[in-house]
Amino acid sequence: MDDKKRILIVDDEQINLEFFDVMLSKLGFRVEKAENGLEALDAIKKEKPDLVLLDNVMPKLSGWELTRLLKTNHEYAEYSDIPIIMFSAMDDVKDKVEGLELGADDYITKPFNFSEVLARIRAVLRNRELIRQIEYREGRLRVAEEMAGAAVQVSSELRSILDALGAAPGTPKEEARKAASKLEEWERRIETWKTEADRLKTGETALAAIKKKVREHSGS
Repeated sequence: MDDKKRILIVDDEQINLEFFDVMLSKLGFRVEKAENGLEALDAIKKEKPDLVLLDNVMPKLSGWELTRLLKTNHEYAEYSDIPIIMFSAMDDVKDKVEGLELGADDYITKPFNFSEVLARIRAVLRNRELIRQIEYREGRLRVAEEMAGAAVQVSSELRSILDALGAAPGTPKEEARKAASKLEEWERRIETWKTEADRLKTGETALAAIKKKVREHSGS
C-alpha cells in the first residue's frame, strides 16, 4: 500500500510546478500537478490529496474561488477537510486574512523560500494528523458509551425476566440460581465497561480543547 503523502500543486507557472514536483518527490511525497483551478478540482476529485499548494492568481478559477468552493459548497463537502496552503505574489495583510478566513490553513508570499514552504507543509500535515487521531478517539468513545448503554438495557431486561421466572411456580431453583449468578457476572463486566467509558469521557473536554487549539494554530 502506498503511504506517501499526496500533494497537489496548483500554479499556472510551469517552472513552479516542475520545481515543486522535483523537490517534493525527492523528499518522498507523491506529487500531482494542475495549471488552473478547474484542473485542480478534477485532480482533487480523482486523487483526494493530503494537501493542496495553491497559487492565488490563476486563469479560469482563482485560488480564492477554488478554496471557497471546497470549504463552503456542499457539492464538495467530502473534500472540505483537505488542508490548503495558498501562495500569492501580493504581500497584503487583507489578502492573507481573506484567504485564511475562506478556510486556507496557511498563506505564503512569493518569492518563497523552499525550506520555509517545506516546514509549513510538514506543520500543516502534522496538525491535520493530530486532528484525525483526536476525532478517531472521540469516535471510539461514542461507540463505547453506546455499547455500555445497550448492555445496561439488555441486562435490566434479563434481570426482569429472571426475577419473573424465579417467582413462577415450578421453576427449577438450582437453574434459576445459576442463571442469576451468570447475570451478576455479566453485570460486573458491564460496570467495568461503564467505568472505562466514564474515564475516557473525562478526557473528552481536553480532547476538544486540543483539537480547537490545533485548528486555531493552523489558521493563524
